Parts: sequence; structure tokens; C-alpha cells
Amino acid sequence: MNTHSYPDSRPLAGANAIVTGASRGIGRAIAIALAEAGANLVVNYKNSAAAALETVESCRRADVNAIAVQADLSDPDQAAYLIEATCVNFGAPQILVNNAGIAKTGLLLDTTVEEWDEMMNANLRAPFLCAKAVLPHMVSKQYGRIINLSSIWGMTGGSFEVPYSASKGGIISFSKALAKEVGPSGITVNCVAPGAVMTDMLAHLSAEDLARIADETPVGRLGTPQDIASVVRFLALPSSSFITGQVISPNGGLVT
Repeated sequence: MNTHSYPDSRPLAGANAIVTGASRGIGRAIAIALAEAGANLVVNYKNSAAAALETVESCRRADVNAIAVQADLSDPDQAAYLIEATCVNFGAPQILVNNAGIAKTGLLLDTTVEEWDEMMNANLRAPFLCAKAVLPHMVSKQYGRIINLSSIWGMTGGSFEVPYSASKGGIISFSKALAKEVGPSGITVNCVAPGAVMTDMLAHLSAEDLARIADETPVGRLGTPQDIASVVRFLALPSSSFITGQVISPNGGLVT
């Protein structure tokens, strides 16, 4: 049963959605928000099978179909498999949310080539491969929504987060360019660039650091995964067809 009410509570009824990295945090919140709007969900994960199944069960409580699919999306074959599994189980996907990613802090001088490559593979190569695999289905139907998760550091750059900032800045440029390429096919491509959100990515920060960030944020708090999911849900709607190539940054006013 859908426990949340919206003015139009099932605007995505019958749509098939893929959310990458949906076993926890922002990805889980996005998957649940799309399910509550009526979409069938493919919950992608890399390692956390039990957590992914928890997301699946939460989606099914919204009276939609949902499955978990394991795939390392930096591998072309596995990215293609994710799209194929969607088609086999539900039909062609209309919504792709590239949420999966990794973060690491540290000096650029201390960053190894292997760490740099790992960051680019997870945050930039994987969305490219997923988009490349899903686009033939969307072009065939002349409809689609691709939503890529970036970060405020992709917009402004973050000290001690050079590889992360570079990868998230890259996904912004990727989204803007792809939006122009596929717009004539009825496909929108947008970026969501969150600010500081209470997820595992902030687990390394002390309570004092978290309080300081909240104080520096004009709305006076950190973000929640649901704050980000509500923006993704909006961009996934059929009625958002005139919004493409944009970067929307739910960050509480931290970056304007």
C-alpha cells in the first residue's frame, strides 16, 4: 500500500525504472520514491545483496514489481546485462537513474593512479556504459528519462576531493552534451547535484564537523536522502519533458 500521498499519486504507473547503487542511502530513497509514484523498479547493487533486497521489499510495499540485479557497472558486459535483465523481467526501461558512485578524500599528491582510475570508473565510466546500453530502447520508443547524480563539488570543486570533484564535474558535462544529442528523440537528461546529505559518505566526519556544516547551510540542517529523491522523482515525470540538460542542486542554499 502506498503510504505517501501526492496530488497525482501514481504518475509513473506502468513505467520501468532502473536505479543504480540502490541498496542504501540516496539510491534506496530514490528507488522507493519512484515505486511510490507507480514505477516498477530494478534495484542495482554491486556487493550488498541483503541491503538491496531490503530496498526491493520496500518498493514492493508500494504495490509495484521490483527485483534486485547485481552488476559492476564499470564493466561493459555487466552494464549491458543490467539493461537486458530489465527488458526480460519488465520490458524496456523508460527511466535510468545513475546513482552509484564512490568518494574518497585526500591530497592529490597522495592519490595513486589506481585510485584515480577507480573513481573515474565508478563515477563516470559506469554512467556512460549504462546510458549507452539503455539508449537504443529509449530511442526506439521516442521517450526516456536519464538522471545522473553529481555533487556540489562537481559544480565548485572540493579541496582534498580532486578526483571526486573531477568525476562529478565530468558527469555534469556528460549530461549537458547528451541532452542535446538525444533531445530530438524525446529523451531528457539531467543532473542532480546534492549538497551535504546524511549518508555513509559522511560517516568519516565527527559530530562537530557535521554540526559545522549544518550551521553553514542556510536552511540550518543537513540534507536527507528523501530530499534528493524528491528532485529525482520530479525529473522522472512525463510532465518534466521541457527540462533537460540542467543541473539541479538540492543543497539547502550552501551553494547558489
